[in-house]
Amino acid sequence: MLFSDLARTFDRLESTTKRLEMTTILADFLRTADHDSLRDIAYLAQGKLHPDFHPQVLGMSDRLILKAVSKSSGYQENVVERMWIESGDTGTVAEKLMDGEGVVKGGSKQTSLDSLFEKPAPRKRQMSFEDMGIMESESSGLDVSEVMGGLRRIEATDGKRSQEGKINELMSLLKRATPVEARYICRIATGRMRVGAGDMTFLDALGEAFATKEDRPDIERAFNITCDMGLVAETIAKGGMDAIRAVSVSVGNPVKVMLAERLPSIPELVEKFEGRCAMEFKYDGIRIQAHISRDSVKLYSRRLEDLTPNFPDVARFLRSRCRHDEAIVEGECVAIDPETGFMLPFQHVTHRRKKHGIDDAVRDIPVRMFMFDMVYADGEDMTMRPYLERRRALEEGFDLGGMIQMTTMRVVESEEEGEEFFANAVTARCEGIMAKSVASNSVYKAGNRGFLWIKYKKDYQQALTDSFDLVVVGAFYGMGKRAGKYGALLMAAYDSEKGMFETVCKLGTGFDDAFLEYMPTLLNGNLCREMPRSVDAEMIPDVWFEPTVVMEVVAAEITLSPIHTASKDVYKNGAGLGLRFPRYTGRLRSDKDPEQCTTVTEIGDMYERQTHDSDGLSETGDEE
Repeated sequence: MLFSDLARTFDRLESTTKRLEMTTILADFLRTADHDSLRDIAYLAQGKLHPDFHPQVLGMSDRLILKAVSKSSGYQENVVERMWIESGDTGTVAEKLMDGEGVVKGGSKQTSLDSLFEKPAPRKRQMSFEDMGIMESESSGLDVSEVMGGLRRIEATDGKRSQEGKINELMSLLKRATPVEARYICRIATGRMRVGAGDMTFLDALGEAFATKEDRPDIERAFNITCDMGLVAETIAKGGMDAIRAVSVSVGNPVKVMLAERLPSIPELVEKFEGRCAMEFKYDGIRIQAHISRDSVKLYSRRLEDLTPNFPDVARFLRSRCRHDEAIVEGECVAIDPETGFMLPFQHVTHRRKKHGIDDAVRDIPVRMFMFDMVYADGEDMTMRPYLERRRALEEGFDLGGMIQMTTMRVVESEEEGEEFFANAVTARCEGIMAKSVASNSVYKAGNRGFLWIKYKKDYQQALTDSFDLVVVGAFYGMGKRAGKYGALLMAAYDSEKGMFETVCKLGTGFDDAFLEYMPTLLNGNLCREMPRSVDAEMIPDVWFEPTVVMEVVAAEITLSPIHTASKDVYKNGAGLGLRFPRYTGRLRSDKDPEQCTTVTEIGDMYERQTHDSDGLSETGDEE
């Protein structure tokens, strides 16, 4: 299949911010796409070459791409770099410099920057397909598989001359590319596509192209239990919904983790479960999903990162103690004080995530894995079995002891028993408890948040119910002692229905001097020239960031805000929800994807409970 067809579809997607329109554009394209190319198309649409859990990432730097564009086009590097500084996008630079056959307007002459901007190469975009009669015949001849092959060779190139090799591979693609193709080849190479085709939009498009609205939950489940959009796209195109419903959990494909709702008190929690539920200690560690096969073990974080190199001792112990040939289990990896045996806070176990010195880290930071769920065992998908059955199978499937243990659990049947269990959890230095349904429908809902699981933390006994995991979408330059640095951040929550990040606060407290110095290193790799397409904001920061970095924040209360967009117009026309007096806790949530941060719905639920328990809250536009 020609890459030009895919590039033109990306171009149409980029011309709209309306999710329904994007879904229709994608669906129309997918219906006519070559089924053998759909796996690659699914990855490329999200600026990737593999599923999210694949260990390799392309990660070609902007500087290397600019060198390739310079050599392919004939323009000097300083001219190309200055264009990049102006636009902030290597794809836009490549498109402006290439003509329809990959030859530069102006050849290799030392064209001045001013004349280049006065007469830029025409951009073939903002056309409907009906207007593309001429463009339909314009094609570089590049096939989707050729582009994917070239990019994967770039990804695999390493060694002393790796930079030169990457540049040459990219040049070979750019010399054959049309301007629009060059734009997206460069963007994919950097991992910054900017077309807004997120997971939910792509799943919607698959449903519209190959199924019905009623089939949409089954399509999403197939993705949630495989984490492989390419597999799902190819499966539904070739086998239809019967093939999608036959997709099952398997070792090697991480399952999106099940998430919990929250309630502000033990009595409400017990009442929600009609007086009977299971309670487990909620440990302050890293959630790990272990994929155990006959000869190996892979450990994945909730962000689908491969953590096996960070916890080699846990991997070995799991394999030696597992009674199954194959299994997928979940647990919490917690750091243990080697002298006292007490559990240590989250910050200690994160030292195991270092890329270097892991042997020293294993020695100095012993850990224990507290297992709490089994989602697969020897060919059986366990996700549809009730919680207590999964728990029993987990206990029976391992020789427990030492590094591998079960979470402390008790079935409670009253508020008093729940309060007692919670007090025991706090005494044991846990964050709080997880309460879980013991009903017959207490299945494992991969990738979903619901009231089958409810978390309750000791923080809930303080001013506001729980901390918030929010995403950085912008920054404001500091003043006074913070002059020359980022002084405050624009933070957002995730609206899963819209697929958008909506702002909830301006965060300027809780930063020590060391973190202020670290901010540029943490954030500048995600800089944007304009508001990202997945962000909805009315407060305008000095700089924008792609939603990537998740931080834990606490606040005094949730208020109606005229300047924030979370739940805009839901509770009052012209007002959204904002956090009053937000403060950074010092905890970066590197274990969470942006889409796994606190949702707008959760904040709305907390606001409703808060207003129900008070005489009303004042509006505010000033959170600090």
